[in-house]
Amino acid sequence: MQIDLDFILHVNDICCEAATFIRSARNDFDDNVVMEKSHNSLVSYVDTTSEKILVEQLGKLIPGSTFLTEEATTQQTSGEWQWIIDPLDGTTNFIHDIPVFAISVALLHHGKIVAGTVLEVNRDECFYAIKGLGAYLNGDIISVGKKALSSSLVATGFPYYDYRFTDAYLQVLKKLMLKTRGIRRLGAAAVDLAYVACGRFDGFYEYSLAPWDVAAGALIVQEAGGIVCDFKQEQNWLYGKSIIACSPSVYDEFAHLMKDITG
Repeated sequence: MQIDLDFILHVNDICCEAATFIRSARNDFDDNVVMEKSHNSLVSYVDTTSEKILVEQLGKLIPGSTFLTEEATTQQTSGEWQWIIDPLDGTTNFIHDIPVFAISVALLHHGKIVAGTVLEVNRDECFYAIKGLGAYLNGDIISVGKKALSSSLVATGFPYYDYRFTDAYLQVLKKLMLKTRGIRRLGAAAVDLAYVACGRFDGFYEYSLAPWDVAAGALIVQEAGGIVCDFKQEQNWLYGKSIIACSPSVYDEFAHLMKDITG
């Protein structure tokens, strides 16, 4: 199987098909159909239908490939080729009609991420990357920013169920308020990571994230020249539930601020 730019364009087309469904569903969405999987973790038929579209089409692209998906609409297994899918990252935004939500699809080969797509549905922005071949936004090469921390804009996500580290998290938030131009909380980690990759944000950090939240976006950041690690500045960000993604120009200061948060 050759993973090249032609291949990722096929992945992007499949994501566009799911995005078309999500847009149409938003027009007449009834939030009475929303279910709560766990505290503040919401799902609707839009998430599950989008996931089914992605699983069916991506499975055809690599016959015999396996899946790890947020909504578990298919068997969750690992294998030589594995897709990690978030069919609607930012479900709460979608439900409340806040226009920040995305599709995130990553492809792993023997456990290593080799391709990733983040399609922001509302702005029709497709961020994608192939390992070793760079990062792109709608066909144009992108790269992380070069700002100093004092000139940076950073993003985070607030804990919505795991509150063990809240006090330390708020202390970091306070320090970043004083050291940066501002902090944003969009509510969709895949979008946050994509925005780091293209230089809109200079850094992003969050904990209690799942692999489908970060797999595609993290590769895009790396291929755009950024640094990705966990809160301990190690490489356990895919399954370790904490992530830092930033430009090299802010990494030392940015990562240092995270040292007191245990993700």
